[in-house]
Amino acid sequence: MPSLEIRTIAPMRAITVDRQGVPVAANVSYRSDFPDPSLPAGWCLVRTEASALNHLDLWVGRGLPGLDTDYPHIGGSDGAGVVEAVGEGVETSWIGTRVLLNAAVRQSMPPRPGLAAAPPDIRMLGEHDHGAHAERFVAPAENLLDIGETDPVEAAAFGLTHLTAWRMMRSRANLQGGEVVLITGIGGGVAMAALAIAKHLGCTAIVTSRSEAKLARARELGADHGVLDRGEDWSREVRGLTARRGVDCCIDSIGGGVFGWAVKSLARGGTYVTCGTTAGATAPCELARVFWSQLSILGSTMGDMDEFRQVGSLLVSGAIRPVIDATFAPSEAAKAYSRLESGEQCGKIVFDWR
Repeated sequence: MPSLEIRTIAPMRAITVDRQGVPVAANVSYRSDFPDPSLPAGWCLVRTEASALNHLDLWVGRGLPGLDTDYPHIGGSDGAGVVEAVGEGVETSWIGTRVLLNAAVRQSMPPRPGLAAAPPDIRMLGEHDHGAHAERFVAPAENLLDIGETDPVEAAAFGLTHLTAWRMMRSRANLQGGEVVLITGIGGGVAMAALAIAKHLGCTAIVTSRSEAKLARARELGADHGVLDRGEDWSREVRGLTARRGVDCCIDSIGGGVFGWAVKSLARGGTYVTCGTTAGATAPCELARVFWSQLSILGSTMGDMDEFRQVGSLLVSGAIRPVIDATFAPSEAAKAYSRLESGEQCGKIVFDWR
């Protein structure tokens, strides 16, 4: 991993989390004197046009086990902008190109001679290193996608969540058109992305939420059914919507007690895919149901550049547009973080840096 040492060429505007704590919004600052980032070989310097919040920004602000974060920290694992400069070894043709960031920087793993390669480890810009919530950010050229004239606000709202959902649905679950997919916690970024992808693929989509307003919004966006989560097992209701057969796939980023209900909602041979545990990492599981119904329980994290190009083509072509909850000026950073922390958002929260 190239060093992200700070150079003092010019100060820049940045949104920083200044210390660990809850609520995170209370520790967020907007400043105009943050030093420019260094530009390692193989990397590009991008003038930020838009960046977007993810729950990862909250987790970093609260403190992640095993992650020794240096504060003040610039978050932001979603960013779009124009390349201003390139490091050694990068084609100068990148300069002037509008790009979208894939913040998951892959780390090399020890080879296993004669065996299939293990999934690579990743280092996240915005988590392990400074991210895109600043006037300029740096990233490996190989982690940038040329998006042409695409609106940068929409691009920033699209990146990480749609990549995550695409990998879950297509690479991991191999979801096919005509199948029935259950999406938990509609309103969150990954869930909203999953709904858009499900409808693009021609799937029947059932969504859950604790908010009637979010269920109504999801129906406007194409959800076929909405299930109100009252904090009790809703699997029977889901199965009732499928003539008791169950769903082919569940896309879940909640975890906790929801995991058990999601597994009970699966049809025989169904697949549950998780990318997060906002409700907790410990979950009950009826193993008898797993083996008797021949279920698949899969984990999924971010996605590689091949997957990024696949789903990114849907953004550039206009086939899928992200749902944006609100757009804020960078100077309103604390307000934006507070909005995310409240859980009231339905779609992505974006900073417009232009």
